[in-house]
Amino acid sequence: MFRADGRIRSGMSVLIEGSRIAKVAPDAELPVLPGDWEVSCRGRLVAPGLIDCHTHLVGGQLQPLVGEFLLRPFAQRFEHILRLASSLTAGEVEALTAHAIGRGLRQGVTLRVEHLLAPGDVAGGLAAQARVAERLVARLINSHATFSTGGKGMEQLEANLEHVQKFRRHPLVRGTLGLYGSFVCDDELLRKAGRAREEMGVGAHFHLGEAEEDLMQTYTRHNRRIVPRFESFGLLGNGSVAAHCRTIDRGESMKLSLTRTLVALCPRSGSALEVGMQGLEAVLAHGNLIGLGTCGYGTVWEELVCGFNAILSIARGGRVIDPDGTMAQFFMGGGAEMCAMTWGMPCGTVEDGSLADLCVFDFVPAAVSDSDGGATPHLLVQLSQCPVAWTIVDGRVAVREGQLLAADYSELSREAARALQSVWARA
Repeated sequence: MFRADGRIRSGMSVLIEGSRIAKVAPDAELPVLPGDWEVSCRGRLVAPGLIDCHTHLVGGQLQPLVGEFLLRPFAQRFEHILRLASSLTAGEVEALTAHAIGRGLRQGVTLRVEHLLAPGDVAGGLAAQARVAERLVARLINSHATFSTGGKGMEQLEANLEHVQKFRRHPLVRGTLGLYGSFVCDDELLRKAGRAREEMGVGAHFHLGEAEEDLMQTYTRHNRRIVPRFESFGLLGNGSVAAHCRTIDRGESMKLSLTRTLVALCPRSGSALEVGMQGLEAVLAHGNLIGLGTCGYGTVWEELVCGFNAILSIARGGRVIDPDGTMAQFFMGGGAEMCAMTWGMPCGTVEDGSLADLCVFDFVPAAVSDSDGGATPHLLVQLSQCPVAWTIVDGRVAVREGQLLAADYSELSREAARALQSVWARA
């Protein structure tokens, strides 16, 4: 059994009852009893399920990261994404979400924090995603990336609020309030979102400092930087996810830390956009809650490797004391805390009482002593290259011996391809 801090225990058994891990003990102390259903894990490693703290399950397929797109200016990229997303139907959202979640489950991802952009049918899109999570057995926190452009921001927010209310107690799906980013949200929209967040006791999910253009447009229109603007409307705090944070300074990083806002970093897409890991040093300076996101592109493992390279660059300058400990935080820390806060149970560990969100890898690592603190990056990179045999979510098997149980993965791929072709033809 593997922990994010690199510690490994061998010859262990895990007892799952309902949605929780009831007991973890050596094999001899926890025998298989009559009526038990056993997953044999000899020659395998059990780890907490992976968490994608910021994803675009649909958008990542609508517009892949390709050179022709990435070379465009920031404003043109946004307009292009919006044109594609505006033509989506709820059925297409469902097909694309199913393909992305199914693929993620096969990679060991048990929780996705989704930022959907489908302004043509917000309610239908969010509901379609919830259906997919129930059907495939995946944990999902989803919201709509609401924006003021076009004058329908309030309608989008209302639909998002209804979704949050409907899924307040669901075992797998929860809603949160979504905003695209500061540069496309006026004060009226942010004010209403902040009040709703306070009244409903939920978080918010938004891009924060995605690029210099985001910061520049915010300052030009509102005479404020992004972090103090969002703070003034009550959007920071427990349960909120601030994605990217590439243009923040140390004072703003401290504010995010004090409010316990989760900073979702996407190192791979940052590198592709040539903004790199701007803001990372400020984020690391104040013990922020940190989680890895994919933006819907690539895998959590690819983001982890890109993040490790960025951390090393800072550490070589003497500005990060513990790069290996930071890797453990990247891998599980912030995302696990958010999951635990949302569902009210411990998460991110293979321990008694934790949520039974687990993955089983076809891999057995070499034993590492407790005193060796430098093994975490090595073990994580090894895991990234190993197939996931089983994925268990909420105590239920979603992937068995590499195969998705609730659907034919090849058929999900074909349906997603048809949906993409339909959207591209219209747009």
